[in-house]
Amino acid sequence: MQLDTLTKLNAARQDRRAAVVVTDLAGGKVEVIVEGETVAGPLGEEVGKALRSGKATTAEVEGKALFLNAHLPPPRIVVIGAVHISQAMAQMAPVAGYDLTIIDPRTAFATEERFHGVELIADWPEDVLKGRPLDAYTALAAVTHDPKIDDFPLSEALKAGCFYVGALGSRKTHAKRVERLKEMGRTDNEIGRIAAPIGLDIGAASPAEIALATLSQIVQAFRRRDLVATR
Repeated sequence: MQLDTLTKLNAARQDRRAAVVVTDLAGGKVEVIVEGETVAGPLGEEVGKALRSGKATTAEVEGKALFLNAHLPPPRIVVIGAVHISQAMAQMAPVAGYDLTIIDPRTAFATEERFHGVELIADWPEDVLKGRPLDAYTALAAVTHDPKIDDFPLSEALKAGCFYVGALGSRKTHAKRVERLKEMGRTDNEIGRIAAPIGLDIGAASPAEIALATLSQIVQAFRRRDLVATR
């Protein structure tokens, strides 16, 4: 791999941005396309497919045989709230290929005994997210039912463009949440991205079923996310 190609690819990795390395199989020309760059026409469509799947593939574009190798940041899930739903999600997420972090300042809930082997941070989201900012390859699920804990990370997730933002609670609860988020400066369009009630509608009743519905919705959102570089 040429130095300039490697440099651009490493910079994208450092910034947790996706990139596709496009190689002309006949001529050997290599191009790195970082998500966010404008790519028009058939090549843009193929790059979009590669970014969504995260897999290497071949394609014929304008008579040229190309090899596209996608490099995606590892998708991660940040759960606000050390509750029963979080316990179930912590077991399911790694199976689906997602790193998971749980944040909850309530030390009575955020204990090693309840979340053994899970990345658990017993601190306020305001403090944690300063050093660990959210990004477009992060899903955020707020499940505490406590506005003092949930509202700030929800607002930050919308601001950061997280590919998924979900919040536990009834429609009545969410209506009050909407007003608070507007007071925090979030727009109607941003707030409209929140999945509330959280999770796919599978008739979930138990914490484990809600966790499954939420994880399924996260996977769906990741595979169907908007891509800047393909328009």
